[in-house]
Amino acid sequence: MDIATSRRQRLSPEERRKQIIDAAVAYFAEHGLEGNTRNLSKQMGVTQSLIFKYFATKAELIEAVYNRVYLDRIAPHWPDLVDDSKRPLRSRLVQFYTEYAQAIFTYEWMRIFMFSGLAGAELNRRYLDHLSTLILQPILAQIKAETKTSRLPDFEDVWNLHGGIVYIGIRKYVYQMPTADPDAELIARAVDRFLKDFGIPIDSD
Repeated sequence: MDIATSRRQRLSPEERRKQIIDAAVAYFAEHGLEGNTRNLSKQMGVTQSLIFKYFATKAELIEAVYNRVYLDRIAPHWPDLVDDSKRPLRSRLVQFYTEYAQAIFTYEWMRIFMFSGLAGAELNRRYLDHLSTLILQPILAQIKAETKTSRLPDFEDVWNLHGGIVYIGIRKYVYQMPTADPDAELIARAVDRFLKDFGIPIDSD
């Protein structure tokens, strides 16, 4: 059902706003963040003024897209999962990254992430700073606590693990190159390789 049809159904302002955000996510994923609201309104089958009734500027609309695509996909239990030292570290990392992949391995997330990076937009930096504080820095602390090698891991090591897993999704949704194995298996192998480099056991799930 397009927005032009739904207008006749007298949707609430909240429902209308949600529809516009949904349409904007799909539009920006296809055309990049440089796409303009005039073409967005044409694709939605509404007037540009309807969009600006709910979002005063394009920047405000992109902020709503940021919240929907990035922040809304961060599960509330992930920080506690990462910090749960009663569980083996491998088990926690594999569960987190499997759930994280399920949240972000979508056409919309991957393409908006790539478009935002290429355009130099602040969205990616803000998101990665937020994810770093919430998840990646705690992961580093947990890994340091269990490292058995003389070299302690640093933040660049964690980014390499994280980036390698995200790249699985980039291959599938940006480069259109399906992986031979299921995502969960690729993630588990990436985590195992990482932990082995620091002498952390991987057989105690």
